[in-house]
Amino acid sequence: MLNVYLFQILNGLGLGMIYFLTSVGLTIIFGLLNFVNFAHGAFFLVGSYLCFTVVAATGNFWAALVAGPLIAGALAWVTERVLVRRVYHLPHTFQILITLGIALIIQESAIMIWGPVGKSVPPPEMLKGVIRFGNFAYPEYRLFMIGFAALVGFALWLLLERTTFGAKVRAGSENPEQVALLGTNIYRLFSATFALGVALAGLAGVLSAPLRGAHPFVGTEVLGIAFVTVVIGGMGSFGGALIGGLLVGLVQSLMTSIWPQGASLMIYGAMAAVILLRPYGLFGRA
Repeated sequence: MLNVYLFQILNGLGLGMIYFLTSVGLTIIFGLLNFVNFAHGAFFLVGSYLCFTVVAATGNFWAALVAGPLIAGALAWVTERVLVRRVYHLPHTFQILITLGIALIIQESAIMIWGPVGKSVPPPEMLKGVIRFGNFAYPEYRLFMIGFAALVGFALWLLLERTTFGAKVRAGSENPEQVALLGTNIYRLFSATFALGVALAGLAGVLSAPLRGAHPFVGTEVLGIAFVTVVIGGMGSFGGALIGGLLVGLVQSLMTSIWPQGASLMIYGAMAAVILLRPYGLFGRA
């Protein structure tokens, strides 16, 4: 019985890191641009389908791991320059409508290209086995996913906290007009931040594809969980996205063993409990 709970805890950590990668992009975009991106889950979908396509064509998961976030980020860069930046100054309701439209276009395009039936993606050949700790065995790919997502999270923290780019992003989230007056092209910074946030969603989609496959409605499901994670952690908070993602992943995974029918419900229960105690989230600011 102990092994069952240990298995579920590790599964929860893996899910939590996927939710962290997805929600940290969402919260970075909101923190700097004050922009509510309801198309974020659709770019997760793009990452999943790109993983399926590259693996089906080449059999190389590692190529998909590079191509997925790069192509998703490039698509986001174009979308931001053509459409998104035109609605920065509008109320959030207009931003939600615009990004919902983008999400529907991506979802319907995925159905036209890959069909309405989900696609399965095999894990890379070198990670198909299990690692044994005594009488406990755990899939290698899931452990790789936890470790790789943690490395990406650490690299992202270094980028945001220890580089000039990160300093500009943090300063821009506080006072974009002053950053622009100091000589920074604020629109180029916005484009780069939007592409970076979306690329993280694409990367999460690639990493989750060998576990959950790729299907056209995954974006809607992921978007809901990403917003729950951001609300729990606090809008605009890097640490909040990490803690919120891990909390949601662990609740979902453990409840799958204890009360399978209520696993999804308990995610929202956890969010409601956090809001009651801290209305701005665990690390949010008033």
